[in-house]
Amino acid sequence: MNQKNITKEVRKAYQKYDDQAKRWIEDYTAQEGRIYCQAGCFKCCDMPIRISWAEALTISESLTEEQFARIQRHANKVWVNAHKSKTSDEYAENHRKFVGFCPLLDRASGGCTLYGDRPIRCRDTYSGMPAHFCGAGALEKMTPPERKQYQRIVRSDEVFDGYSHYIAPLEDLSMPAWNRFSLIMKREMGVQIWGDFWYLVTMTRNADFAEALTLKNKRKVVQKLQELGLYHEEIVQVE
Repeated sequence: MNQKNITKEVRKAYQKYDDQAKRWIEDYTAQEGRIYCQAGCFKCCDMPIRISWAEALTISESLTEEQFARIQRHANKVWVNAHKSKTSDEYAENHRKFVGFCPLLDRASGGCTLYGDRPIRCRDTYSGMPAHFCGAGALEKMTPPERKQYQRIVRSDEVFDGYSHYIAPLEDLSMPAWNRFSLIMKREMGVQIWGDFWYLVTMTRNADFAEALTLKNKRKVVQKLQELGLYHEEIVQVE
């Protein structure tokens, strides 16, 4: 596995997405469309984030030791949450409640301390409605009339997917990047590894986890990770 080639390709995919997203946003706002995400807003930074192993390697490469230590502590909470939660919905809800905000977030400024290498999922998430809709439990706190109004908006405006207030075309623009990461992993490892942002980044520096990936077979990789006590299907997916 050639890590330098992997991280170079990942960053190239990031840049391509950023360029396309910038052009789309410029056209959209020129037509009086509105993006509510602004510098300093971090309402969505406590969501669980799924990344590829290729991205995990890229992020790990850029971290200071202090940043990595914070990610490692965060990953420990992710691991506990995965084992305590009974469903994927409960896992996502508890992530926001108990695991909390990304350790790379600067709470004082609201900025990401690793902005240049942030995951594609962080890049393609843009809100088409005010920030309070992005906060944990926002939809659950709505009154029936408020929920009805919310559903009317996201179903009637073509910029949404009919289910949420995040801007669908900007998510669609990231699909080539996701596909690229998939191809990189197949080429370099024979398998694809997807999973929790902070857990996978932590595992990039775990020799046993890395050794398991050299087996290049989905069943064997999963079996080995289970034997090592490093596998939970909520935070590691092998394809």
